[in-house]
Amino acid sequence: MEKDEADPSRQRNGAVGVLYGEFTDPLDDRVRYSVSLTESVLNVQRICSSPGRSKVLFNLTDCVGCRAYRGPDSADVGAYFAAYFYPFKRRWMSAGVARQRVEQGFRVALVQDPLANLQEAERWARAIRDASVLQAPRREGAVYAEVRRPCRVMILVNPHSGRGQALQLFTGHVQGMLTEAAVPYTLVITEHQNHARELVRKADLSQCDALVIMSGDGLLFEVINGLMEREDWQEAIQTPLGILPGGSGNALAASVHHYSQSPPAWNEELLLSCGFMLCKGLVGSMDLVSIHLASRQRLFSFLSLAWGFVADVDIESEKYRHVGAIRFLMGTLVRLASLRVYQGRLAYLPVKEAPTLPKGSIKSNQPPSTPQHQSLCSSLPCRLIPNTSPNQNSRHNHNSTNSNHNTLTNSSNNAITTKRPETQSDGKTRAPEDSLLPGLDQPIPDSWTVVKEEDFVLVLAIYQSHLAEDLWTAPGAMADDGVIHLFYVTAGISRPALLRLFLAMEKGGHLACGCPHLVYEKVKALRLEPVSPQGMITVDGEMVEYGPVQAQIHPGLAKFICG
Repeated sequence: MEKDEADPSRQRNGAVGVLYGEFTDPLDDRVRYSVSLTESVLNVQRICSSPGRSKVLFNLTDCVGCRAYRGPDSADVGAYFAAYFYPFKRRWMSAGVARQRVEQGFRVALVQDPLANLQEAERWARAIRDASVLQAPRREGAVYAEVRRPCRVMILVNPHSGRGQALQLFTGHVQGMLTEAAVPYTLVITEHQNHARELVRKADLSQCDALVIMSGDGLLFEVINGLMEREDWQEAIQTPLGILPGGSGNALAASVHHYSQSPPAWNEELLLSCGFMLCKGLVGSMDLVSIHLASRQRLFSFLSLAWGFVADVDIESEKYRHVGAIRFLMGTLVRLASLRVYQGRLAYLPVKEAPTLPKGSIKSNQPPSTPQHQSLCSSLPCRLIPNTSPNQNSRHNHNSTNSNHNTLTNSSNNAITTKRPETQSDGKTRAPEDSLLPGLDQPIPDSWTVVKEEDFVLVLAIYQSHLAEDLWTAPGAMADDGVIHLFYVTAGISRPALLRLFLAMEKGGHLACGCPHLVYEKVKALRLEPVSPQGMITVDGEMVEYGPVQAQIHPGLAKFICG
């Protein structure tokens, strides 16, 4: 029976005091438990005289929900409540730990009144739920909001993503978890390309507290651009976005898992981790990047902009989609066998502080002895501070002689006024403004750095930590760091050296390889002008038109469900 009924402090539902009770096992009435609930722990002590382990502590940080219910036998006067936990436990077949499901249930039969027993079970279930909400896992130093509870979720599933198993993965691994967490959802199966984009562009978002994507990264690209095409884009883009990995690359899912400071996870373990974070409902900020193409089309990107080797592998490996994530390894090996070099021009606006990297690990275009390179970006978005470094000016002059059409030459103006917001075909303003970018047909500002080299194997701008589940591309990246992490590899790198870089990238060790052809910069904006007549450019893994492109980051523009 429940103890200390006279002490009201012990009856609070987990928020301050302690709740006590004695219950039996749902499957065996002869097994009894002494149960106590504190702010952070569910303590279960088996009442027995036999030696051995009889006490278990369940951390409420790992709890997604708890429910009370009647048994299937109408003659049973008892009621039941079950709590659902996903703690880190050792894997069965390999080293390390991963989240694994644990259900702990109890039978309540304090009196012969079925209704009174059910009310007691509901009281415990409510107390456990309330306490677990307060114990959601939070990364130190991060600022979170929470999704509204009860949370109404729209889940968009692309049944053809990855190996075509996204829907089966949802029903097999996620659906039950959402039921345990009492998260109501509407399931939408996408039917064609841009279906999700069209849907969210017209949807009544007041009926939805979160948009969750069960697919690869391409479907989220559609959703974000659909939100940004709405008249009420400023409110729409604040809708929390969730990701459940169901594709081949799953870069954002791997990044979100990494930001939660959890041990590495892949495949179904990664799906379980992302499902757990969805149930806990913490919301953080995520940067978006505005990308302008030569046709004046504007896109919004959450992951990457790629040209050269990475884009080639991403698109050319589509033919191996049926084998899953290994398609990227197959595509890498095929492209290594006939390595291409692309001609083009690259320029960027560096962040104020130089990247912090191991000494001598990679080369940089910014001479550390030149003080002007420490503050190349103005705090006022409508004005850019010119760079007066003699070395830098000579680099600009070198590039300006290559072509009469080269817009990467520097502007003679020291101040670049804010670019006017673009308008859509219906005349409505399309925001946010890209205050750091001149027109694609205009010279770049003096404060930008122009890359001296013009022969590249790859150019990759990434704003998440991972490019795929097993590619930790930007080890220092965070979803809301306000930085584009720019990597490029210049011509002359050997095939074995390039392969070593990608193998080292699995554990984020490529920056310490000492490769002289690899350059890494932290930037706020960039411009790329391909000169080679043929090639591919991808945005978030999706192929876009080939030609000049420029991009600017918008810090914290979107919201995403994280851990």
